[in-house]
Amino acid sequence: MNTAGTAHVPARMGLDLTPFRGLRYDPERVGNLADVMSPPYDVVVRPDGLHHLESADPHNIVRLILPQDGSPAARSERAAETLDRWLAEGVLAADREPGLYVYEQHDDGVLQRGVIGALRLSEPDEGVVLPHEDVMPHVVADRAALMRATDANLEPLLLTYRGDGTATGATAVVERVAQGTPLLSTTTEDGFSHRLWSVTDPADLRAIRSYLAGHRALIADGHHRWATYLRLRTEHPSPSPWDFGLVLLVDTARYPLRVRAIHRLLHNLPVSEALAAVRDTFRVRTLTGSLGDALTALAEAVTGSNAFLLAGDGAFHLVDRPSADLIARTVPADRPQAWRTLDATVLHATLIHHIWRVPDAPEHIAYIHDTEATVAKAQRDGGTAVLMHPVREEVVRELALQGVTMPRKSTSFGPKPASGLVLRALGF
Repeated sequence: MNTAGTAHVPARMGLDLTPFRGLRYDPERVGNLADVMSPPYDVVVRPDGLHHLESADPHNIVRLILPQDGSPAARSERAAETLDRWLAEGVLAADREPGLYVYEQHDDGVLQRGVIGALRLSEPDEGVVLPHEDVMPHVVADRAALMRATDANLEPLLLTYRGDGTATGATAVVERVAQGTPLLSTTTEDGFSHRLWSVTDPADLRAIRSYLAGHRALIADGHHRWATYLRLRTEHPSPSPWDFGLVLLVDTARYPLRVRAIHRLLHNLPVSEALAAVRDTFRVRTLTGSLGDALTALAEAVTGSNAFLLAGDGAFHLVDRPSADLIARTVPADRPQAWRTLDATVLHATLIHHIWRVPDAPEHIAYIHDTEATVAKAQRDGGTAVLMHPVREEVVRELALQGVTMPRKSTSFGPKPASGLVLRALGF
């Protein structure tokens, strides 16, 4: 029985996190757990990265979250068939009893701990889960088809909430559980160690749930999957397991997240044309030095104005100080000043839409997390890489609290939860 389908709603209108029977890899069937794990689906953007994961182990989770076939319908069907086969073979198995899961990620500079569970879905106007970015309908449609076919949440979203910074409430349980023996422990090739513990004690579950019921969360990573959860909930009469979605909740007062930029690759716009079009309304400077030097110059420039790095022709070009008249004419005036001055707002409203006239469609724009990969692909394909500087977390939270969404793919919070540690099958 899936307890998330019939869970009691807390009296307070806040986060409602419930236990579930996690679906996990059997270490005896797959060997090295790191070989079956993957970054989230939208981080695996390059074919060589996909092929690397597929070849690491025949049971790598990427075969479920990014199935390969000739059409969208065939891809979803392939994922469903793969999941059914792995369940039948015992490669994946459900835990015996429902629980929440404490998840830890650690490298030399970062320690992050949070709780994975099934979260009751809420509408944006309820103010319980705060989105901060717009979504692309075709991506939501793709994720929805995959979840329908597999009848599963294949990877958790990353949500953050603000505790008081001390080991109280849910955090107290997390810290205590993390001192015990984990269900699994492994290190991925990026240097991050991953550990997972189950929480099944009724008193601990009550403590976590009661504490979170007084909080709301910001979507740090997974806007498209959250929109997918909401879409699929409307397709299934309530109450049902579709009233809930798989999430990782992190207290950022205790474990602050990294915020990184997501870059743009304009496939069909050569750098020379991009620069020629902006010289009259932006300051343009060609920089000397390495990519690291160019990123340092970008960081310095954004303190005074909107700034972007253009690359793809073997050089780095700093584009900043847009004309005030241009911004006034091209950026919508019906939003808060914090939104109007975002680099992502100016990039899309002023540069991409007004000056370069590039359609915001996958065949024209790619969104890439890796800086070096963005530059390399632009140079290889003859396009333009637009490198961004990350937005501060407090700006993101301020806008989200006002109900204002940022342009899609404006931020990359991390570390992101690895895919493949624990899945949620809606039939268990």
